[in-house]
Order: sequence, then structure tokens, then C-alpha cells
Amino acid sequence: MAGVTDLISYPVKGCAGTSTSDALLTPAGLAHDRSFMVTSEEGVYRTQRRHPRLALIQPAISNDGTRLTLDLAGADTAALFGAVRLDVITSAPRRDVDLFGAGFQGIDQGDEVAAWLSEVLGVPSRLVRVPPEHDRIADGLTPGPSGYADSSAVHLLSRASLALLDQRMAERGAPPLPMNRFRPNIVIDASPGDGPDGDGDWAAVPHAEDRARRITIGGSELGYAKLATRCAVTLVDQRAGARQGPEPLRTLAAYRRATSGGVVFGTKFSVTRPGKLSVGDDVVVEEWGDAEL
Repeated sequence: MAGVTDLISYPVKGCAGTSTSDALLTPAGLAHDRSFMVTSEEGVYRTQRRHPRLALIQPAISNDGTRLTLDLAGADTAALFGAVRLDVITSAPRRDVDLFGAGFQGIDQGDEVAAWLSEVLGVPSRLVRVPPEHDRIADGLTPGPSGYADSSAVHLLSRASLALLDQRMAERGAPPLPMNRFRPNIVIDASPGDGPDGDGDWAAVPHAEDRARRITIGGSELGYAKLATRCAVTLVDQRAGARQGPEPLRTLAAYRRATSGGVVFGTKFSVTRPGKLSVGDDVVVEEWGDAEL
């Protein structure tokens, strides 16, 4: 078995995450995860790939999803821009938005937050919310609903996988990286139990999560969708809001290159049974498969 060591939600796509000890797992992932997105005035999604300062924006959303606050990390920047607070708009006319070239709908959240984002990012920007009728289904071995996430609803990563990456980077003279470089939703670590080969502590084996096909956590269940393909967002220091060089992609490319050509690290899952998650919950693999790498 394994245990949950961290739960992180990202209410605004591309912005900072919020760790919590308990979370509701909905059909589209952790409650409110990627339910908002920053776009250009034309509706094209913004991401840390081109706007790394998004990482400095710290969202806070009420449990019922009706109030959203955006603030900035760091005393200097926070004092310069202040925070913006808004009542979430759910009934305005929809507008077209673009996410990786796919067309969806969004509910614009008004001029005040748009002006704040435009000033922080240095480019004209808007904030939109996923509409209630949003019916996006992400692909993968187990398709499932997803908000404005890159693909599937849940990204799971083990501490053992990160430890191996840090070890390989150290061999190249590079410093270790924090877990937030990879922006997972569920972080797991080893606890006593039986692994896929009957040798216990499966989560202590780097990338064992790649082989998990059906997972139960508490009363919820996840179905394997795909490996997580990594991009330039992993190059962004999440505390500084700036790119910091070639790692970890340089090291990952040496041992985690998929047959499709992409670099993979971590695993994406769809929600097959919603429920409540808590730090400390057992993570039980009900079905194993072969790694796709």
C-alpha cells in the first residue's frame, strides 16, 4: 500500500496551488481544481510556458465556490499589487475560449479582476470560469470529465519517483527540485503493504504508479488514463515565477522518454468514483498493468 502525503488543488489554471488536509474528489477532480483559467482578450489560454509569473498568483476559493481571492506571493509584489476579491459569476453570457487549440466556453469574471491580472502579467488578460454545462471528456485509457486541466482530472506522483530524479540530477551536478515543479494533485509515499510483485511498499519503487490501473483512496476510485507528458512549465521556479534553466527536462529526457517522443513523469487518472480524500489515507492498487514506457 501507500499513503497520501499531500493534496493540492489549483483553482486557477497555471497559478499557484493550495495544499489541504482534506478534499472532495468530484467527477472532474479535486473540488474547484482548474475551474478558472486566465486567457488573452481573444480567449486563448495563458500558461506558465509563456507567462511564468502566473506561478506567483495565489488563489483562494470558498468551499462553496462563490468567492475567489487572488493575491501574490512575496511581500514586495503583494504590497505593490494588493489582492483582488470577487463574487464568482455563474450566469453571464458564455464566451468562446481556446485550450490547446480546442474550443470551449467560459464565463467571464469581469473587468476588475481582468485589470488586476493584466497589470500583474504585463499583458491584457481576462479570467473565465468553467460553465456548469461544461462537458469536456479527457482522453486516455480511462476517459473522464475534466475542467481546464491540460488533460485528465487527477495528476498523481510518488515521492520515490521524485527522489530518483533528484538522484539522477545530482549525478549531473544539478540541485534537487521541490515537488511543486510538477504540480501534482495527489502526492503519495510508501507505507507497509503488498506491491505488484508481492514484496511490499510498492510506492517506495520509483514510477510504480505508472503500472497502477485502478486505485482506491478512501471511498473514491481512480482509473488510469495516461502518463503525464512534461513541458516547459517544469522549468519554472514556482516561488520566483521565472524559468531557471534546463532541468528537470534535460535529465528526464535521458531515462523517461516515451515511445511517442515526449518526456513523461507522473501519472494521470480519471475519477471513476467520487468521494472524500484526506492526507494519511491508504492508496490501494486494485489492478496493475504494464508500464507504457
